[in-house]
Amino acid sequence: MARDPQGALIALNRFGFGARGGAASDFSSAASDPRGFVKAELGRPNAALLDAPGLQATPELAQAVFDYQKDVKQQREAAAKTAQAMASVPGDMQGEAKAPEAKPDNKADMKSDPAARAMTPPDAMQPAMQNAAPAKEPPKPLNIIQKTFRAEALARLQRATMAESGFVERLVTFWSNHFCTSANKGELARIWSGAFEREAIRPYVLGNFGEMLRAVEQHPAMIFFLDNQQSIGPESRAGQNRKKGLNENLAREIMELHTLGVNGGYTQADVTSLARIITGWTFAGRQAKLGAPGTFIFNANAHEPGPQKLLGKVYEDTGLAQGETALADIARHPATAKFIATKFVRHFVADDPPPALVAKLESTFRKTDGDLHAMTLALVDADEAWRAPMTKIRMPYEYLVAAGRMMGRIPEDPQRYIGGLNVLGQPLWTPAGPNGFADTNAAWAAPEGIKLRLDIASQIASRIADSIDPRALLDVVAGEAASAETRQTIERAESKQQAFALLLMSPEFQRR
Repeated sequence: MARDPQGALIALNRFGFGARGGAASDFSSAASDPRGFVKAELGRPNAALLDAPGLQATPELAQAVFDYQKDVKQQREAAAKTAQAMASVPGDMQGEAKAPEAKPDNKADMKSDPAARAMTPPDAMQPAMQNAAPAKEPPKPLNIIQKTFRAEALARLQRATMAESGFVERLVTFWSNHFCTSANKGELARIWSGAFEREAIRPYVLGNFGEMLRAVEQHPAMIFFLDNQQSIGPESRAGQNRKKGLNENLAREIMELHTLGVNGGYTQADVTSLARIITGWTFAGRQAKLGAPGTFIFNANAHEPGPQKLLGKVYEDTGLAQGETALADIARHPATAKFIATKFVRHFVADDPPPALVAKLESTFRKTDGDLHAMTLALVDADEAWRAPMTKIRMPYEYLVAAGRMMGRIPEDPQRYIGGLNVLGQPLWTPAGPNGFADTNAAWAAPEGIKLRLDIASQIASRIADSIDPRALLDVVAGEAASAETRQTIERAESKQQAFALLLMSPEFQRR
């Protein structure tokens, strides 16, 4: 088979996270068989699963949060008692016991450039500390929530950096953004961010959509994020005793964002019906009255009794099975197939999805009862997915991971990436709303966003330019597919540092 450099660039950038530097020969492998290179990861058993040492399951993390909150409460109570005791000591003795007042530090690093302050990817990108002023106080130790979030982030980043093409990891990030939660919701949401992805997303990205849907909507992280633990059937035993009612957040987002789409043919009455159907879907709390803390449970006392009509069909009151049956039907709805296919093509191919390609994936989704492996193969096998010009700009996470892969360095400190994602507007597992991060150029190609990328590119270049030849890296990234203009621009750079920054901002690196 003849070499296909342009096909290799599409294989690596459109479907993956870019070529790896170092000893890897990704571009050469992709050029010999672009479609085969992309498909290779799809055939590996459990390719999406992530079981790094030290990562814990959702119930264990819930217990850790509850224990941490109990400790904090006890410390506050002890401090309050100490303060109360000090208040009863005579004034002169208080003066003797008072600790010296700390002087404010006027050299706040908030004055520094935000991109420089949050420089992210590989280890070579960390700021030089030789000339920095010594810290007045040692950093506070990380609590269990912070430690867990960083450990989950590091495991995800390392997997994305080491993967051959990164296509499966791209699928993970797509579905994780589609079924998003936000770490800003609270301590449980933050500590559960990675576990939610590992437990409810990864096992199903090449499986069945209906099974993923059920796993997502029954996961404590999603229930907590969209407040379904607060949703009580008005006519249920708990509703009559507590005078509480429905919370429609989860039901609405299931239909609007997760399945049918905003124009999927449902009504407000359908939202209310689904909310009633999934009352009682909750998780065990710190008191463990209904199960181990952090486990999904069905609370029959909070479930709205009676049949419910949803999308023209009546669902009898069968308890937990009522909601599971309704979800299975929604997953098979024609509007769901169209919505998922459109969003999938928009992510991987173009902001304006080619209608013919959408139709192919929609048909595959429906014929295979939501087989995501089949739908993904249909995308890779479609000529439209390879003919479309590379006009989409990489999202910040893709950009930073691609930079790390290009330099062949496995991340050791996730904070460098986390900081860069904050600067670029895609904080890890923390979208602004339940619709996730935008997936179009309008969100990421604005002038301010491009300036921040350039600032970060310059910071990366300032740390590693002397040790890496930008011209060699251009061959790693794009090989013979690199344009003459890009080669000339890098050749004419005034320094290696400038050349490297230009490479990071080139179309061959930014576009997918």
